[in-house]
Amino acid sequence: MLNIFTLANGRLFQEEIESLEELSKFQPIWVDLESPTLDEKRWIKQYYGLQIPEDAMDEDIEESARFYEEDNGELHIRSDFLIADEDEPRSVRVAFILNQHNQVLKSKGVLFSIHDEDVPVFRLLRLRARRAPGLIEDAKEVLLKLYDADAEYSADTLENIYDQLEKAGKLVLSEDVTDALAGEVLGAIARQEDLNGRIRRNVMDTRRAVSFMMRSKMLSPDQFEEARQILRDIESLDNHTAFLFDKINFLMDATVGFININQNKIIKIFSVASVALLPPTLIASIYGMNFQFMPELNASWGYPYAIVLMIASALVPMWYFRRRGWLA
Repeated sequence: MLNIFTLANGRLFQEEIESLEELSKFQPIWVDLESPTLDEKRWIKQYYGLQIPEDAMDEDIEESARFYEEDNGELHIRSDFLIADEDEPRSVRVAFILNQHNQVLKSKGVLFSIHDEDVPVFRLLRLRARRAPGLIEDAKEVLLKLYDADAEYSADTLENIYDQLEKAGKLVLSEDVTDALAGEVLGAIARQEDLNGRIRRNVMDTRRAVSFMMRSKMLSPDQFEEARQILRDIESLDNHTAFLFDKINFLMDATVGFININQNKIIKIFSVASVALLPPTLIASIYGMNFQFMPELNASWGYPYAIVLMIASALVPMWYFRRRGWLA
């Protein structure tokens, strides 16, 4: 899918391109390619003179090769953007190519973005740019606003993690925590821990990209200050992710502790039963030795007496345990 974005009266407008001829009708500042076909890549090369690298979407590219500048002034940035899907949170690799002096359009530059699936941050920026005139002025502003929206998207996701952990905490601290409930809570906590880790990695990647833009001296003074503000926002997010890791560890330990308590209750039942059955077992073994001189065995009340004695010897320890509160 090939979409171009143009500025009109300070607003960002989107156009979907389906042929090479349509490209000549617009002067975009942002060209977005989502799962581009070979024809769409060919149109970009023919009209803009831009060759999309074959390794643009590679996941195993070296970290040092993710940010670089070509001799012709093209800026190449590869960033990961978070998709906080409840079922499958993941990161999507996006390749940015900032052509700062496009000769075809005779403009201040065009931003090209290539990715395999739709990114929530892109939708958020498109919505804001349509509603807020003057939000974006050039291609570099588009890239900065994308990273700004990415930081805000991460912050919103962190707030959702807070809510989910609060619900899990109420379940863990309830009066009756069964093994089944504890298993559900552990699963929920594990999902939030994975998402929190992805957010931390995502903001680290965003910090590196924004720092690279600042070092490249491509930003205007106002844009440079905006980039510094984005870095400050990211730094605050780091503190939140660290706190969430501590909270997750606490809830994990608490949940595992309740599971151990439930298991100890089962073990206590067997311990109490074994201790309570020791006296009747001893009495039964004594009367089962067939001593020569045990006159009560020859009497009619002998065996009933032994049975009552065994029952009483079992009930007395149980009464003592209950009085001490060990059976509660």
